[in-house]
Amino acid sequence: MKQAIIVNTDKKLSRISPDIYGHFSEHLGRCIYGGFWVGKDSPIPNIHGYNKAVVEAFKELDIPNLRWPGGCFADEYHWKDGIGPKENRKRIINTNWGGVVEDNSFGTHEFMGLCDELGCKPYICGNVGSGDVQEMHDWVEYMTFSGESPMANLRKKNGREEAWNLPYFGIGNENWGCGGCMCPEYYADLYRRFQTFVRQYGKEKIFKIAGGPNVDDYNWTEVLMKNAHWLMDGLSLHYYTYEYRFEDKKPATGFTKEGWYRIMKNAYRMDSLIRRHSEIMDKYDAEKRVSLVVDEWGNWFAPEPGTNPGFLYQQNSVCDAVVAGIHLNIFNNHSDRVRMANLAQAVNVLQAPVLTEGDKIVLTPTWHVLHLYKAHMGATLLPTSVASPMAGLEEKDIIVPGVSVSASEKTVDGKTQYLITLANADEEKSKSLEIGLAGLKGAIASAKASVVTGEKMDSINTFENPDFVTEKTLSVEIVSKDSVSIELPSHSVAAVTIVA
Repeated sequence: MKQAIIVNTDKKLSRISPDIYGHFSEHLGRCIYGGFWVGKDSPIPNIHGYNKAVVEAFKELDIPNLRWPGGCFADEYHWKDGIGPKENRKRIINTNWGGVVEDNSFGTHEFMGLCDELGCKPYICGNVGSGDVQEMHDWVEYMTFSGESPMANLRKKNGREEAWNLPYFGIGNENWGCGGCMCPEYYADLYRRFQTFVRQYGKEKIFKIAGGPNVDDYNWTEVLMKNAHWLMDGLSLHYYTYEYRFEDKKPATGFTKEGWYRIMKNAYRMDSLIRRHSEIMDKYDAEKRVSLVVDEWGNWFAPEPGTNPGFLYQQNSVCDAVVAGIHLNIFNNHSDRVRMANLAQAVNVLQAPVLTEGDKIVLTPTWHVLHLYKAHMGATLLPTSVASPMAGLEEKDIIVPGVSVSASEKTVDGKTQYLITLANADEEKSKSLEIGLAGLKGAIASAKASVVTGEKMDSINTFENPDFVTEKTLSVEIVSKDSVSIELPSHSVAAVTIVA
């Protein structure tokens, strides 16, 4: 029997900000070193020291922004350690991630150069936990002031004549935890002080992001919004998906059916978190001027056996693809408040779209989902409704929506294009779906669909078999002037593109 999805084409909602499809690069494991950065003298093909294949993979996704240098690393990072001649840069211990030596060979100039190569906007997170106001002020001046000043002159001395554009700046990271174990009242006061000295030197406004809550710490959101909402442009939210408990992480593959549904249930929790935090934000910001910035999200599993546990290297399977599809649909559907998000992390860490091994790279199932969804960027959200059975294990009280969906429209080559993205969280059953475009003026001219799935719920791509899970054509039938039908496989993510 057909299950129905209705897209209301005559009701336009919020714009889906491209920045929802952002990424995160921390000095953690092999995300920077051996991931994005291999060095100019490396035998690995590179562009000014950046891994050429990795750069090309992210350019294909049209990534809008990249967050750096952390994460927990940000609140122990002192930016002057990472500028000037490489031989003079300070070598430190990365106390957060693996206890390895950080030689600071990748610093401000290298990060800004990476963003130039990727064609994306830089999102820098400043040090509140172990830094001071002067240090943060000087960093912003170093990057963005084009006139005569000590920091601008230092930048020029280090080889960069022109100031950079700095669209996004975070004032601290996880200051309730690794960024200082602060209470919200104390951090709110610090935020008010620190943000004052994030000066506006360039023509483009710096979008200031306050360090927001950990998961469901609604009091943190309440205090920050009450005490500082008029001084912020964004408030961050961090939430990771796991199988059972965050403190007892399970492997990224080899999980049971029960494990699958526990992961899916935790993924869907993102929707309720956004709703509740948004309700609190609405009390102080009814016009939704302040964005909710989900700048750390994704699956967090146990590190792969035989790897440094502090490097957080994990495999990436069909399960990650479905979790990514669910999250991106949720962000799209809340794009009136969620205007920025950053998947953790870009390369070789946590739910990475790209894995590397020497000169080889793997595009993971998550990369392919991001590729399916990228046409949502900058499009207009359309309301959707779903009539599809729930999925899960009733005897274990683990029940989730069977199908997650979001839809948007944009004009492409003078024609209206509709993109409907779907994630099937049902591990066993495919879904026979009829997608109707309510209120459509005219008729459907063409329709096509692609799907990401695998033989098993934990199928992966490897360096030996990098194309085991990729995007494949999905059959789509135009059944009337305003509807199409598809068969959505179990444990899959699909994108249906309709032109009318």
